[in-house]
Amino acid sequence: MVLHDDDDALFEALISAARDHVERYCNTPLATQTIEVKCDRFCDFDRLPAAPAQSVTSIAYIATDGTDATVTLGDVEQRFDGLEAAIVPAYGKQWPVPRNGSRITLTAVVGYASLPPSIKHAMLLWIADAYEQRENKELPGWSAFDALLCNYRRGA
Repeated sequence: MVLHDDDDALFEALISAARDHVERYCNTPLATQTIEVKCDRFCDFDRLPAAPAQSVTSIAYIATDGTDATVTLGDVEQRFDGLEAAIVPAYGKQWPVPRNGSRITLTAVVGYASLPPSIKHAMLLWIADAYEQRENKELPGWSAFDALLCNYRRGA
């Protein structure tokens, strides 16, 4: 228990480090953020590289005539199933044909709207442990931290 504010700067650093550590451990963004994903083919959106996804705000490409174009979002189905996210053409629709050699840019909002309690708990465990144990130590093979986050790891 900490009953003073002498270590406020340390706690701020530990909170930031805990978030960074959990994001890398789980391979997912925690806070809501906007990302841009660039790819060569529309089929690359069958599995988005970041999840959990909240929404897709635009899909831009260069049309075969060289003009900038966007996909109408009503023409796609946004499939967001927990840690899996995909964008596919809606029923009866198909992807447009982009100019050869051009890139397709998808802009999406990803991260948790509300952080799951298990992730918060794991971060608090990590922060408490880092505060109490400030020197290097041997890490256990499996810990409460691992157990709390195992269902939130993506691609692991």
